[in-house]
Amino acid sequence: MALRHFLTLRDFTKEEILEIIDLGLQIKQNLKSGIYRGELKNKTLAMIFEKSSTRTRVSFETGMFQLGGHALFLSNRDIHLGRGEPVKDTARVISSMCDMVMIRTFEHSMIEEFAAYSKVPVINGLTDSYHPVQLLADYMTLVEHGAHENIVAAYVGDGNNMTHSWMMLAAKLGFELRIATPKGYEVDAKILQDALEIAKTSGAVIKTMNDPKEAIKGATVVTTDTWVSMGQEDEKEQRIQAFKGFMVDDEMMSLAQESAKFLHCLPAYRGYEVSEEVFEKHSKIVFDEAENRLHAQKGLMVWLANK
Repeated sequence: MALRHFLTLRDFTKEEILEIIDLGLQIKQNLKSGIYRGELKNKTLAMIFEKSSTRTRVSFETGMFQLGGHALFLSNRDIHLGRGEPVKDTARVISSMCDMVMIRTFEHSMIEEFAAYSKVPVINGLTDSYHPVQLLADYMTLVEHGAHENIVAAYVGDGNNMTHSWMMLAAKLGFELRIATPKGYEVDAKILQDALEIAKTSGAVIKTMNDPKEAIKGATVVTTDTWVSMGQEDEKEQRIQAFKGFMVDDEMMSLAQESAKFLHCLPAYRGYEVSEEVFEKHSKIVFDEAENRLHAQKGLMVWLANK
């Protein structure tokens, strides 16, 4: 069977995505019951971090431990990748010693090149274009909260890697997604076109607009992300001005369905993309979402290991 990587949800069928979610939920239930099956006993995960992260490092490292395996944290300071060694050489070396690789980096082309030369599965822990592991956790959370049927999702904020991943999830699973971004901060046109092509088969409805209130009206799920991602610090003041009117506050949430769920991938900057009141009102599901990074990724790693 051909080697499988997890670089974007585009590469997976609806059935495969749901299989991974179900497996993650089973593993989570086992953990809560004190059952450790050691699905990845004696397996090693190499974690390459060109961008730092709280949730990505803790969830993958803890997940491998709970599955009976071992994770290695590798930053630019630890390996030659950050000091001039070609990506393809690093890929061939690391994949000859480890059973799986997770990469959190900037350019999506870097992880594609690494995967092309890797002998083992490669997982996208985040690139500038996609953040698919976060969407596994998001959807798992909606399943647990009984909010995964007839989804009408509203994404309010920057047209970034999270937005692109929501587009792919909607396109694959066939639900409605409305994306509201300020002018000049829209989603990548090529990724949008790709998602729309997939949506023709799944029945998904994906709409883009510049009015957040229009996007949120009647939504069952509302989600957002930071306006200033890592590496964009020099644009902070410019972005704060551009995103005026895009904060998800009580007035904005009142336009959604009364039972609507609010999601945030964290870190959350209160007073910018979300108000303190909305965040705290929905903090239970947001932190369930954060914890589910651990469980969804365990499901993913076990799934990939069995292919």
